[in-house]
Amino acid sequence: MVDTSALDRWRDRPAVQQPTWPDQDKLREAIAELSIAPPLVFAGEADNLKALLAQAGRGEAFVLQGGDCAESFRDVTADHIRRNVMTILQMAVVLTYGASLPIVKMGRMAGQFAKPRSSDTEVREGVELPAYRGDCVNGFEFTPESRIPDPNRMLRAYNASSATLNLIRAFTYGGFADLRRVHEWNRGFMRNPAYARYEMLAAEIDRAVRFMEAAGVDFDALRTVDFFSAHEALVLEYERALTRIDSRTDLPYSTSAHFLWIGERTRQLDGAHVELLSQVRNPIGCKIGPTITPDELVALIDRLNPDGEEGRLSLITRMGASIIRDTLPPLVEAVKAHGTPVTWICDPMHGNTIVSSTGYKTRRFSTVLDEVKGFFEVHDAAGTVPGGLHVELTGDDVTEVLGGAEDLSDETLKDRYETLVDPRLNHQQALEMSFAVAEMLR
Repeated sequence: MVDTSALDRWRDRPAVQQPTWPDQDKLREAIAELSIAPPLVFAGEADNLKALLAQAGRGEAFVLQGGDCAESFRDVTADHIRRNVMTILQMAVVLTYGASLPIVKMGRMAGQFAKPRSSDTEVREGVELPAYRGDCVNGFEFTPESRIPDPNRMLRAYNASSATLNLIRAFTYGGFADLRRVHEWNRGFMRNPAYARYEMLAAEIDRAVRFMEAAGVDFDALRTVDFFSAHEALVLEYERALTRIDSRTDLPYSTSAHFLWIGERTRQLDGAHVELLSQVRNPIGCKIGPTITPDELVALIDRLNPDGEEGRLSLITRMGASIIRDTLPPLVEAVKAHGTPVTWICDPMHGNTIVSSTGYKTRRFSTVLDEVKGFFEVHDAAGTVPGGLHVELTGDDVTEVLGGAEDLSDETLKDRYETLVDPRLNHQQALEMSFAVAEMLR
């Protein structure tokens, strides 16, 4: 019998950003049901991703991680999932050409149903209710009944994740991801005059695809892609219930996703999130913002990757465009001197949130791109590897982020502002970003 006691040490650590479940009997029942549910992903798949992330850390691949800020049960539809997968595949083709490297494709999908919040409560017109913490915990509707944390929502999140993964696998292994089809989608994007600045790069990709066809490349081998799931490991009861011992190795793996990350708000060295994720053998990430010190970062690395395993730990930076060129260099140098391999990934979204003149939580497309540029500049100066990109996006034509070639304004945000938490790049902005980043990678 494998000793699993270490997997529950997190219960003795401070646990922040957790729901206050009012019905403990219902919580126990939900955990018991999740604990015997079939795994959503398998250990071997997580190991394959770890090997790919190791390649990205060495500069032999590049990571693209994207999807909704917070998934919602209402959006677990074939159309929404298809559009998100399509957008990531389109971006990946452009980045593959720009970087001349394989792209590791990860979706913030099939599990991103919980979000940390800056306050435990929300006040509207003098009424105070528990904050919305994601569909895994409570409802978005601002009513006392909706905002009560309900453990049965974890079961709904599991079922929604299962359905999403099934559809993703059907898309990515059933011909939907065929390189020629994805290339045709990008041709459609380029028909918009707003993207004329990328015409030369698009033409180069077109010539490369036509050359492969003329050279007799086996396109059957390019009809499928590996697509991995990822989410923030926030609700600890959910993550622990879906942790399993792999029968091949007798080692613990999270089966809720291939890749899990610890957020900026939950990365306390002595905290419950760091403790639980230090135990699972999946590749994991840790968000790091401008307040972390080099010593704190090195201590986190030692805690989360004590064996110095390549591909095990990704550091996802979220600094803010205005300060990344000052705050990131000492962290990169400290990690470089420490010597433990990590994969550096840039999250250019979370450090650049503003409130528009019309009252919407938003970001500026130009600022987001500038943070990516700063990320590359810092790594170029340090002689280290910029390993990937982590963005909040949707394949839908929402109006949540200002700017881009189509120049969304404060006044247009109201047209299709649909996010439940943070603003996302829409389909066109996401593709525009991929062309801009491809130029940086060349």
